[in-house]
Amino acid sequence: MCYLLQTDVIGLTGGKDAAGMKQDEDTSFPVKIQGAGVEPFELQVHGFWLVQDAVMTLLSRDEVCPRSNLSLAFAGTNLDPLAELQSLKGLKPGAVLRLVEDSGITNGKSLKRSLSNTKTETTNQDAAPPEYLLPGSSDRPLMALLPQSFQPEAAGLLKDLSLSCWNPPPGHRKLQGDFLYITVVTMEGRRFDITSCPKGFFLNRSTEDVFDPRPAQSSPVYHCFTDVLCHISPAFKQTFITLKNRPQLSPVEVMPTPYHTLSWLGPPCASRTHKNTFSRLGVDEQPGSQAPDWNEELQTARDLPHGSLEERLQRDRAVLQINSAFVRAVMQGAETVIDGFVEPVNGNPVDPAFLWGGLFMSQGAASSNVWWGKGAAQRLELKGVQAYSNIEGVEGLHTLPTAIVDYRGVRLSAQGLAPGLEGSEQDQATAPASRGLLYGVNAGPQESPHRRQLLQLLAQAAKSLCLQRHVVVTPNSRQVPLFTSVDAQGLLGADGRFYILDVFRTFPADANFCPDVETEGQSVIGEEESNKSCEEEEDEKKKGCAKEGWPENYHSESGLPKSFVHGLCRLKPELLQAFSPAQFTQRVREMLDENGGFEECATAGDARATQALRAACKEVGSVSDIIFEMRFNSNVFSPGTSTANIETRSYVYVFVCIKVEYCLQSNEAPMDGASLKQALHQRGISLRYLGHVINTISQSEHKERLRHIMRLVISEIFIRSTRRVFNSFIQGVDTPSLSAAVSHFLCCLFVPHFMPAPVGEDTKKKSRRRGRGAGASESTPWSTLTGAELWNLVCQDAVETYNISDCLGSGPNHLVEHYGLQKLSLLREFCLKTGVQLRLKDYCLDNQNKAPIGPDDILNIFPVVKHINMPTVDASKAHRAAQTFLQKGLLDQAHEHLKEAAYLYGRVCDDLNPEACYCHSMLAKVAFLQGKAAEARSVQLKAVVISERVLGFDHPNTIQQYALLGVYAFAGGETALAQKCVLRARLLTLTVHGEDHPYIATLDSCLGLMLTGDQTGQYLKNALRLNTSFFGAINLHTALNQHMLAQWMCSKGDYRSAMTHEKEALTAFTTLFGEDHAQTRCSKEFLCTITMQAVKVERSLRQAGADCTEQTVECLSPTNDTVLEQMVLVTGIRRLTQSDRFQEYRQKHKELKAAVAKELGFKVTTELVASEAADGGEKNSDGETGCGKEAEDGGSSTVQKASESQQEQPVKETIVESTANGHVVEPAEQNHLEDSDRAGSGAEVSIVNGETEVRAKGEETKSSTANGEVKSDAAADVMKPEEVNGDINGTPTSPSVLKSKGTWADIVSKAPVANGTAVNGVADKVTANGVAEG
Repeated sequence: MCYLLQTDVIGLTGGKDAAGMKQDEDTSFPVKIQGAGVEPFELQVHGFWLVQDAVMTLLSRDEVCPRSNLSLAFAGTNLDPLAELQSLKGLKPGAVLRLVEDSGITNGKSLKRSLSNTKTETTNQDAAPPEYLLPGSSDRPLMALLPQSFQPEAAGLLKDLSLSCWNPPPGHRKLQGDFLYITVVTMEGRRFDITSCPKGFFLNRSTEDVFDPRPAQSSPVYHCFTDVLCHISPAFKQTFITLKNRPQLSPVEVMPTPYHTLSWLGPPCASRTHKNTFSRLGVDEQPGSQAPDWNEELQTARDLPHGSLEERLQRDRAVLQINSAFVRAVMQGAETVIDGFVEPVNGNPVDPAFLWGGLFMSQGAASSNVWWGKGAAQRLELKGVQAYSNIEGVEGLHTLPTAIVDYRGVRLSAQGLAPGLEGSEQDQATAPASRGLLYGVNAGPQESPHRRQLLQLLAQAAKSLCLQRHVVVTPNSRQVPLFTSVDAQGLLGADGRFYILDVFRTFPADANFCPDVETEGQSVIGEEESNKSCEEEEDEKKKGCAKEGWPENYHSESGLPKSFVHGLCRLKPELLQAFSPAQFTQRVREMLDENGGFEECATAGDARATQALRAACKEVGSVSDIIFEMRFNSNVFSPGTSTANIETRSYVYVFVCIKVEYCLQSNEAPMDGASLKQALHQRGISLRYLGHVINTISQSEHKERLRHIMRLVISEIFIRSTRRVFNSFIQGVDTPSLSAAVSHFLCCLFVPHFMPAPVGEDTKKKSRRRGRGAGASESTPWSTLTGAELWNLVCQDAVETYNISDCLGSGPNHLVEHYGLQKLSLLREFCLKTGVQLRLKDYCLDNQNKAPIGPDDILNIFPVVKHINMPTVDASKAHRAAQTFLQKGLLDQAHEHLKEAAYLYGRVCDDLNPEACYCHSMLAKVAFLQGKAAEARSVQLKAVVISERVLGFDHPNTIQQYALLGVYAFAGGETALAQKCVLRARLLTLTVHGEDHPYIATLDSCLGLMLTGDQTGQYLKNALRLNTSFFGAINLHTALNQHMLAQWMCSKGDYRSAMTHEKEALTAFTTLFGEDHAQTRCSKEFLCTITMQAVKVERSLRQAGADCTEQTVECLSPTNDTVLEQMVLVTGIRRLTQSDRFQEYRQKHKELKAAVAKELGFKVTTELVASEAADGGEKNSDGETGCGKEAEDGGSSTVQKASESQQEQPVKETIVESTANGHVVEPAEQNHLEDSDRAGSGAEVSIVNGETEVRAKGEETKSSTANGEVKSDAAADVMKPEEVNGDINGTPTSPSVLKSKGTWADIVSKAPVANGTAVNGVADKVTANGVAEG
């Protein structure tokens, strides 16, 4: 749940969520719940719910949580659990459903969970931030990361609750219905024995010494166990009533997450508070006697009908639940197997295989001839299964449930049992074609309808995965056509389904890490070249390597190609998807430029464009010469195979290098290893290129500005090499010594020259304290490890894997001094990658004399699981559609689609999904831009909770969500909550990365705007220092910081310093946008205002004379609306553009707009609009309250006059229907017009991308980079770089909460004037996951 200020946000998440309001109005209705001894209450249900869904929702409520065996009755009839509520006759809003208690045992775990949810947190009411959050502080307290709710609670319910010593009931009592006996010790100190029977619970007469199962005198039978406790203990009754009356938590805070979220910090008092008395009641989850068939359950769920939306939602939810249960079973199985409680089934000590709980678990790869790293094969097998599982439109091709798990240094691959593989040899011999292997190199020649059907499915899958059909020549000269890698196998299971296995080499090999190998046994040729001999292919290969395979000086400049620690280096699917269109577009553009340019070829009507398209298809390698379609051969450069064409390598390696350069030059700023990995993988770059990234940064002219990337890359290399050493180290440690071994390893890692204590020294000290002699102690291999030895092993692994030298230095202090790394951040990364959980306390990692981490600090080692991500198809489609509308500037449509996506995510995964978090964050942003600050705040709070529960409390996305929540809370007037949100984001960022990061500048800018007093200047100055260091003086972020600092100094009366900073801001704005830009004019006006005010203050001081000891200095203070506008710009909720090409495109687009308007017969008022836009910009510049001008004669009257003149303008409402391009303006667009009318501006008809739209006079015209109805190809070509960078064309309506007409953000977002024509600015830039970039 949200760790920050539960008392501040209580009640906001328990109500109806704004994201699903429309859907709730259509499908939900209230019913009244009565019976079972609970107070009547209302429950919101959905018509599509099953009765059991309503029961599960009731069990999660505090009113009924102690009761576990309940059913629902309606009109005197018990309801079928599998019946839909909408199918019940007579069930309507306000109907009464009765709870019926069934016989059974009370859910003790639910009671325990309800008790543990009672959390009280004391918050610091002082507005001043603590010292460790001030700029420049080096303190990193861990105790502030997690709330104090982890502390043991003072109030108790019972002293003891345990299973009675008289269990199990004797035979004669079993015949009378006794289930078990429970012993309770109340807070009053009284002891009771309770009997559980089919009718409920009652007090018996047994004591600690005497067994008497008879009911006690005047002891009634209670159906609920808590009713018995309330009867015998007044203290329990009072506390229990308090718990029941506490505020309700939202479902997203209490529902279990689908997958385990690893936390590297645990409760500080776990050893003292761990008293799981409820586990002794016999209600623990025990595995059933019969192991589940995971494959059958998963395939049955996937085969559910999916014709309608409701059917697809139910199928996706069923698949997610089964996969979640499968992953939990994998975690339990890994612990059981590696702890030594399961015997291997194959008897092979080198590569053992295990069967546990319906899982087949092994350490080796799926194929027996794999000679490379086992871990890489297992990981790529999972990636291949994920790729085949994500294919849409291919029904009938199945993959096994798969996951890989790392635990105690061992990686296990877990799969469900494939049907048909366990058949007898006789069955396989009698029907080889109808059951068993149908596809693969070892399948043999066969022909059957099943084989043809499987080949058809594989051909469709290969097209979706961009895989080329090729021919493999076996050692007996038999040619086998394949759509997959040579290792893949296709079989028909006993259940009648087609399965594909061994897909770890699905994607093409990375030629940069595949040195030439000798061809042994098999060769691969293209389908059209199947008649060439193997000798000719080998000659062509060698020739290609020498002349055409690599460019000149490539190896000397990049060090590639080179060998890798394992031979299984494959390209990522993201790279293949990006490689294809990029290469094709580049070749088409080059050929069109050679023939006169794009516009001339497109408008000439001759065959030059077609010829360029055909030539580009041929050169890039398209399988067709008329349409672009790329295919790749997955067996190229694979061991044991050879190919006749090596040109593929030259394309792929060049593109990989280009993508590395682009990633380093982008505006993304990852904070930790997870975000760095995500940023690289999104661009198809594998982590084996980390050494190349270091070389690229070292050779870059912006090396200093990329130091945070260099720091992360060094950290990732160091931690990954350390993890490999740790895996080898921990495998040889027995279970009783795990805590001591892990703590010893961490001390050797972070303390330079750490030496282990002499053997038996600790034992002797402890024995002397107890008055006994020291016993014998034997030395263990792990205890002899020293810090120097460990560092040498880590450096050796880093050199071998990433080809770096002398980057890690001689010890951990070298990383701290040269790269600015934090030992605490390295400790966090190590724990997250290895599954180690530490006790929550402050660690002194710089202590050279004492071990900073002891055995008691190691709380647990969790299995780290990688699994298949089950897609939510309909929710993802709605989410992508909303992103498209947002890029077009259509906020209303984007808001509707985001609400739909949030509703669908809730139906499938109960919102506990990373994509659901991104969806809610984007929904909050759109709501804020529409002026719905309260809705944005509520939805963003839910996004924070989801991110904490699914990704982790200190994940970089959680940090960004906290910052956005602070902005929306500030917009709603909750300044204290906003400050705490941003301060928590800063605390987490300092722990994860440190202070030297661009996002710290964003957070400090927000804090400088929110706080008051001297802390404001500290944060603003630190933000300016960081922005100048990372982005330079001529940058929009730096210029905004200069202006905010000048604004703060004006509020303090220091006008001379304010003038200095505003001059720097003016220089940056002039360089970026030119002198005629409204933003530059605004800065000039503000500088003039500062100068005039400074002269006025100086004159008043002189007139006061030297005898005056005190003189009040008039100050300029910004309004809250101005501060909010600046905060919106700083956090990236609204972004600006600096592209001249964008302005050129807008100029061309306006000309096209005018032509369409003229053709449709509309009167175009471009010049009028341009002049009004220019006048409006000047008025806003003159009335610049956003620049901190609030003096009496500083222009406030101008703002008032401008506002009055705007209010005097008549308001017109016009609805225009247009059939241009088939688009008609719907009446729904009146909502947008009404918002504009309320702003006090006139109405005007304009043509936008061929659509007729009514907009406010002087409002920014909306356009789209993605809408191609009225946009020439030339214009699209001009906008291509802006589309790549994610800039969005079009400015949405300003939020209504920002009521100031002359704020700073209004000025900087106004349209620049070029050549007498108004040119729009750029609207919000939203990333793919909906997170505002810092």
